[in-house]
Amino acid sequence: MSAAREAVAAARRLVVKVGSSALTTAGEGLDARRLDALVEAIATRIGRGTQIVLVSSGAIGAGLAPLSLRKRPGDLATQQAAASVGQLALAHAYAESFGRYSLTVGQVLLTSDDVVRRAHYRNAQRTFSRLLALGAVPVVNENDTVATEEIRFGDNDRLAALVAHLIGADALVLLSDVDALYDGDPRDGATAKIAEVTGESDVDGIKVGMSSSGLGTGGMVSKLAAARTAAAAGIPVLLASAAAAAAALDTADTGTAFTAADSRLSARRFWLGYAAGAKGRLRLDDGAVAAVVRRRRSLLAAGIIGVDGEFEAGDVVDLVDPTGETVARGVVGFDAGELPAMIGRSTHDLPSEQRHEVVHADDLVPLSR
Repeated sequence: MSAAREAVAAARRLVVKVGSSALTTAGEGLDARRLDALVEAIATRIGRGTQIVLVSSGAIGAGLAPLSLRKRPGDLATQQAAASVGQLALAHAYAESFGRYSLTVGQVLLTSDDVVRRAHYRNAQRTFSRLLALGAVPVVNENDTVATEEIRFGDNDRLAALVAHLIGADALVLLSDVDALYDGDPRDGATAKIAEVTGESDVDGIKVGMSSSGLGTGGMVSKLAAARTAAAAGIPVLLASAAAAAAALDTADTGTAFTAADSRLSARRFWLGYAAGAKGRLRLDDGAVAAVVRRRRSLLAAGIIGVDGEFEAGDVVDLVDPTGETVARGVVGFDAGELPAMIGRSTHDLPSEQRHEVVHADDLVPLSR
């Protein structure tokens, strides 16, 4: 068994994410049989001494049937109405199902503000820590009832990766209606299953599809992105079918396993790289990209070839290479209005008050390419 699978099987604190398509159907709403099977697998693992946080999609899907909606609505207001109805049904179903095992459920609804804003991030950490210490099972979902387009996570796969780091999880398990990662769309029939992902080269160039159920917002694209995010931050990941939840949470001998990076990012550096919202972009030349990404050096004005967006000193910005690909994120040391007159100039050619790093190495996180 691989080290990643061993880590998932032995984890003492675990985040489990389940997708809408694994819990609901458009015509009938929540599928009690599927939900109970998932809860049984989680309760069995908790019985072995593991603390589990469940990130569950399904609120909008659970609200469709009661509102006589045949498919997931396209407009935000109707999505929020469905989530308002479905969230109650989902929470009630989980409370009843976990109650069969004498386990108490605590509902945690998050918007991206709760992890993007540093103070909110720390408060969320304390909330999860206390719930787990009291023996509750936190059930997490994006707060679809109030979240606007500007403050949405986009999908619960990304949310699960952020929560896994936020709570200091030992591993992340992503459960959906697909049994593993494939080197193409598994519906084509000519693709092969990828059992282990040990590095970026294992997934470079593969083409994956979006959700076909009409209930979820993600699909394999978002699951792969979430798995890579968590693994790069030092958290092993298992991607598997919700139907195989029992095996995934027992021996982890199913699905696709993602090996974690050798070291785990600190909470601040993870927040900076993957949770904080970027206010603008700094475009770098090839020399600056090499210095920032490979040599982990500070970004100086001489390596900048362009500035995009409106930001102030202390905001987070994306650092992009000449092709436009984001290669790092960091806290900028100057306002957007100051930088155009500085770009391309050596430090000793600048006024004394501007002779410091545009982004200091301690406030900079290279990203997986």
